Amino acid sequence: MTLSFYKYQGTGNDFVMIDDRSEQFDLDDLSAVSKICDRKFGIGADGLILIRNHADYDFEMIYYNADGSQSMCGNGARCAVAFSHFLGIIDLETSFLAIDGGHKAKIVDGRVELLMGEVSKPKQVEGDVFIDTGSPHHLRKVEAINEYPVIEEGARIRHLDIYPEGTNVNFVEAIDENEIFVRTYERGVENETLSCGTGVTAAALAFGTKNPMQMVKIKTLGGELAVRYSLNQDNEFEDVWLIGPAEKVFEGTLDLT
Repeated sequence: MTLSFYKYQGTGNDFVMIDDRSEQFDLDDLSAVSKICDRKFGIGADGLILIRNHADYDFEMIYYNADGSQSMCGNGARCAVAFSHFLGIIDLETSFLAIDGGHKAKIVDGRVELLMGEVSKPKQVEGDVFIDTGSPHHLRKVEAINEYPVIEEGARIRHLDIYPEGTNVNFVEAIDENEIFVRTYERGVENETLSCGTGVTAAALAFGTKNPMQMVKIKTLGGELAVRYSLNQDNEFEDVWLIGPAEKVFEGTLDLT
């Protein structure tokens, strides 16, 4: 079976995108997912995204990490919105379904703004912070982030006994009062990625608890993002938006036989 595919990236987080509204892709074929995402023997990507029809939403985003596991992916979702706009499924605003529930998004001046789902309250874990933004994130404040051993320390924390299903690990350094630098070790990819949407969202909110700017700029190895949010009367986060670019890189055909 031959399918058309497209490659998108959002601040260096790259994804293979497939228009699967005809439901040709076997959702249980995780070996195909891993093969497609393999950077030596496949197309190469941090994840695979399928776009399918849904009766109650503009579309459904089905997301796989490179190892075939599933989770919410903020940058992937932003790329899915850009891809669905390219396909003509949506105009500049949308409501779509992801693994963690429904999301709204809009395209403003070429950047995709994604309304995140419910966010857990920050909690202390072994001197660091944990927040779930649709995917689990362990957050550690560091200095000299460019020299920090992200892969080694990220792999160790990712497999701690307190995380039986694993976690993503984010290392955060403050640049100034409303900007941070975030590097992320992603479970499912099992490596550092150039950016992680749910991770920078978690980092921005953890930063925002002590620096309530309600708009945090985030620098990543792959580019710049922003997180906008509100605080309710109980000092809880609401209306959390992840904002950044999502770009088509190339397209081709894929033989799944």
